[in-house]
Amino acid sequence: MLQCIFLLSDSGEVMLEKQLTGHRVDRSICAWFWDHAVSHGDQALQVIASPTHYLFQICREGITFLACSQVEMPPLMGIEFLCRVADVLSDYLGGLNEDVIKDNFVIVYELLDEMIDNGFPLTTEPTILREMIAPPNIVSKVLSVVTGSSSNMSEKLPSSTASCVPWRMTEPKYSNNEIYVDLIEEMDAVVNRDGNLVKCEIYGEVKVNCHLSGLPDLTLAFSNPKILDDVRFHPCVRFRPWESHQILSFVPPDGQFQLMSYRVRKLKSIPIYLKPQLTSDAGTCRLNLLVGIRNDPGKVVEMIAVQFKLPDCVSSADLNSNCGTVNILSNKTCSWSIGRIPKDKTPSMTGTLALAPGLDRLHVFPTFQVGFKIMGIAMSGLLIDRLDFKNLPTRPYKGFRAQTQAGHYEVRS
Repeated sequence: MLQCIFLLSDSGEVMLEKQLTGHRVDRSICAWFWDHAVSHGDQALQVIASPTHYLFQICREGITFLACSQVEMPPLMGIEFLCRVADVLSDYLGGLNEDVIKDNFVIVYELLDEMIDNGFPLTTEPTILREMIAPPNIVSKVLSVVTGSSSNMSEKLPSSTASCVPWRMTEPKYSNNEIYVDLIEEMDAVVNRDGNLVKCEIYGEVKVNCHLSGLPDLTLAFSNPKILDDVRFHPCVRFRPWESHQILSFVPPDGQFQLMSYRVRKLKSIPIYLKPQLTSDAGTCRLNLLVGIRNDPGKVVEMIAVQFKLPDCVSSADLNSNCGTVNILSNKTCSWSIGRIPKDKTPSMTGTLALAPGLDRLHVFPTFQVGFKIMGIAMSGLLIDRLDFKNLPTRPYKGFRAQTQAGHYEVRS
């Protein structure tokens, strides 16, 4: 049972406090936690035993979600609930940062009131919460100023409270039944200075946009599910069919939702190569970057970009490219936007870096971050085999789409 939730800024300031039970948790626990987090740095645990409480914490976009409990409880339940709170707030507010939280205190408190009751998780499904609490918009903010009422709470309980599946409203009806399934993947890769692939893995999500009448029962099968690791499902998924046959059987929520997430590890190929060359002598460094297609994915690679930070010992830089645009920001971050690779030439960036006085050679080498997007293909090799329907009077329209983009794609020099 959770007793209190705090939202802390990146400086340790308490932005929001929500007491969940009759026993009040003193704010001094936040100071103890922050001292512990600062002293341990990146090694701070998500579950911490303080002298008086058990603490659960996650960090999203510079905001720390901290929950306290005086009694022992399953630690994964506390962490999962905080993750769900962070996801719901990000979905409602269009992102997470300190200013957004402070501008929408009322909605945050209303959401927490519905998501947890007396320390126990209650309603955590975003589609149901949207029926109970209207997301903020310009109209609602203007009305709150004019009328003086800042509540977005609905006067009636959502129809889903009477449904046999709590994540779906009772008997929705659509004139055009349709469902769309998106495979969205992020590729994380590390290439060492010798050009060898050290690490390459995919984090993927299966997102669904469902507009089906009644209470449909769906079955989704992949052609190669054995490549998937660390799968995580929406509560609507029945676990036993997946455990026995790697088939997703579920009654879907209405609207947009994330059906599952997964990882694919130990991939052997990457679509983009980056070849950096740095030679320094007599106080200057010559930089040459080449970018190209390493393994043709069969689809157009778009939005190619390279970003790196100049070392502190570099006083100035003069960089040019034969393709795209190069920008150097005031914090010494260099951004090279390429877009698509032309057929008649290989994109390259060349230039000179002037070193600080007293330095002859460059001793700290930059790390290059590569970005790209590929529409129409999942680089993990995951394919949807079929999507079957039950309890539907007519055959609905179904659409599938795949996309791969760069995550933490790093090339070292």
